[in-house]
Amino acid sequence: MPNFYPTHWACLSLTTLMLTGCATTELLDSGKRHPSTHTTTQKTLLVTDNVVAFGKPATALANVPADSVVIVGEKNSYVLTSGGYRFTELLGSLDPNYIQVTKALDFYSPNNDGHFKGSLNIAYAKLKSSFSQADYDRMLRNKGEECSTASDVRMNAQRFCFSVPLQGGVYPAVNNLALIQSKFKPLSHPYQVSIYTTTNQTVTTPPRGSNAAAKLVMLPFALAFDVITLPIQLVADI
Repeated sequence: MPNFYPTHWACLSLTTLMLTGCATTELLDSGKRHPSTHTTTQKTLLVTDNVVAFGKPATALANVPADSVVIVGEKNSYVLTSGGYRFTELLGSLDPNYIQVTKALDFYSPNNDGHFKGSLNIAYAKLKSSFSQADYDRMLRNKGEECSTASDVRMNAQRFCFSVPLQGGVYPAVNNLALIQSKFKPLSHPYQVSIYTTTNQTVTTPPRGSNAAAKLVMLPFALAFDVITLPIQLVADI
């Protein structure tokens, strides 16, 4: 058995205390929150607006297609520069009693530069016995896809789904908004249009409750413009 002199015991005791101290410090540190850096994708809602009517520009607008459609909002105007013609043709040719909107008008603006994109998604369902040959021709012409559910089959009904890609720009409210609101009845089924954007952010322990809001960017015309309302504003269920 080795002989331990007092100096050896002192060294061993000192070493034990140092190790114990390190372990204790590590345990204490483990309970502390250290800043962590990570990348997150944040979705920011830029605007929500109530739809007043659907219309067409009363006069031709510069750099805007002639067949453009305007979603008239209380706050802004949403000019559909792509997909607008099919949008109005589809809603204007279908019986509103059988139209169901399956997705809200929720548009995405990748760069928040006044431009947005999205889609109009609707379903059209009724009893098979009610479909005429003209109805089926309309389904084909508007690129409807058969999407009958099990419930539809049990009721001997048939369902077609439509998805219309849309693109456009955000502009100030139309000049004749007050006239439209006073002259025409509100849409029988009020709904909203919204625009959002996303950003990738590298953050270090973001503060609790932080919510960075972004301001909607618009594409202003030199002059305010008027719209002529479309018959589809009378559609019952859109």
